[in-house]
Amino acid sequence: MNWLSLALPIAALILVSASMTLAVRGYALRRLLDVPNSRSSHLAPTPRGGGLAIVATFCFALLYLSWRPGLPFELLMALAGALPVAAVGFWDDHGHVPAGWRLLVQAAAALWSLSWIGGVASVEFAGESYALGGFGPVLGGVFIVWLLNLFNFMDGIDGLAGAEVLTVTLSAAFLLWLASPSESMPDIAVLLALAAAAAGFLAWNWPPAKIFMGDVGSGFVGFLLAALALRTATAGSLSLAVWLILTGVFFVDATVTLLRRMASGQRWYEAHRSHAYQHAARRWASHRRVSLAVIAVNLLWLLPLAMAAMIWPRWEAVFLLLAHGPLVVLAFRLDAGKS
Repeated sequence: MNWLSLALPIAALILVSASMTLAVRGYALRRLLDVPNSRSSHLAPTPRGGGLAIVATFCFALLYLSWRPGLPFELLMALAGALPVAAVGFWDDHGHVPAGWRLLVQAAAALWSLSWIGGVASVEFAGESYALGGFGPVLGGVFIVWLLNLFNFMDGIDGLAGAEVLTVTLSAAFLLWLASPSESMPDIAVLLALAAAAAGFLAWNWPPAKIFMGDVGSGFVGFLLAALALRTATAGSLSLAVWLILTGVFFVDATVTLLRRMASGQRWYEAHRSHAYQHAARRWASHRRVSLAVIAVNLLWLLPLAMAAMIWPRWEAVFLLLAHGPLVVLAFRLDAGKS
């Protein structure tokens, strides 16, 4: 792959995303102002819904890629499932949408994508293949719905969700290039397009944030990453264990927080600010330090472990434990799930 040939279109996408974010911010200042309350991690009123710029920029990139040879139609259709998720998220940014309706749209979109991916008939783990049978579509749907909601849960401080998308997409693209550059070129192109869209938004979302991502963006990017994870796992290019390592910070924080809130009898389905990253932001009195710490963990700790899991798949369980174990300990030390 000629990386230099990609530099110009990626730079153009970043500029498009940054310009789109500025345009969305003008609208959001009038219609989508997020006023701080007792559950907020910010102090000043800030517009939300900036993720609409990520949606628009990414769709523009997909339209461009679809005109060029090499982008499989089934990949395009699988990714299209993220659009209704973004739509209901944008609606929710304007006013509350009942959780049941959001979940219904998310589940339907997940099944749509799975049908184009080819289902999840089996899963590879530690060098062995395990047939899932009829449970495959169910488990695949749960995975997509959980990951998209996970991003919604973790989008609570300046720069964090944007930084996570940027580092995870670039890391996954790099690993796919190492594994099978020619066969994985469509997936790499899609990941780089999403990274560019996130980078342009992040220019306005970096602490102190001028605009928040909102549900329109968090659900959209979470869905895309989940769909790409299942597609590459089904193709045998990147296993789900590798993806779980790359998204370890978000996966562990959201899961530990949810389980501890459920175990303690809290209303786990209500908005809160008891995630580990939120506790860390208050302790350090800085959103910037937390977001920079997550970038460092993703690139200096999780990426090398994901690479090792890709090279030595029989040791995936060990590398996954090495990735998630310290993060679980850190989540408990930061009182994840405690009010």
